[in-house]
Amino acid sequence: MKIIDTHTHIYLEDFKTDISEMLQRAENAGVKYFMLPNIDSSSIEDVKSLNHKFPQSCLPMMGLHPCSVRENFSDELEIAEKELFENSEIKYYGVGECGLDFYWDKTFIPQQKQALRTQCNWAKQLELPIILHSREATDDCIELIRAEQDGKLKGIFHCFGGTSEQAQQIIDLGFLMGIGGVLTYKKSGLDTVLKNISPEYLVLETDAPYLTPVPFRGKRNEPAYIDFVLTRLSEVKQMSKDELAAITSRNAEKLFRL
Repeated sequence: MKIIDTHTHIYLEDFKTDISEMLQRAENAGVKYFMLPNIDSSSIEDVKSLNHKFPQSCLPMMGLHPCSVRENFSDELEIAEKELFENSEIKYYGVGECGLDFYWDKTFIPQQKQALRTQCNWAKQLELPIILHSREATDDCIELIRAEQDGKLKGIFHCFGGTSEQAQQIIDLGFLMGIGGVLTYKKSGLDTVLKNISPEYLVLETDAPYLTPVPFRGKRNEPAYIDFVLTRLSEVKQMSKDELAAITSRNAEKLFRL
């Protein structure tokens, strides 16, 4: 069974002491690739360092997270753009993590939208998938992507936890939905939504070290725990884990050209 963790921050400090052991546990669970979304200029070297140590499995992406969009967001975008377009020593597999976040701070909503539009243009120019964060902002994110979609945009609505209607809009835009630990939470309601969505539109993710699935909720998340997400998805879809792993991995391989 081959699984792709399409969204994981295992380059963060949380994993500095046991990175090799943690990757081995993930490999034992069937995880072959770890897609690494960047956060901002402070995380770029860590992303690149992990890719340098594990070039076959830890695959980097580059962008600016909406929670890092502040007064200096133009400077941050310039740094990320230079990495994407001018750094010939590293291959980036996607643009992100970018998007909109109205949960933590609404001070910079116009700047978040401007930053997202800029990164949509990068994704189209480079023909790379875009990785979207849309916390408390899914409708706004869908609206912005719809305005930017000219047939060239593709990507993932990371950490999808929306409604059936939002799911259909995402599918209509030609995007996939990233499914992670939230699916294992009793009150999320995500199981009901996913019941009627074809797995052809889904990919698996952990968002490690965040959003740890049950039964480890409250502790550090890691890619090996994607198995708990897959198990719950197999129950919801009434399909075998092997079949779902194959379909979601194929979706990710096609998107990221692995």
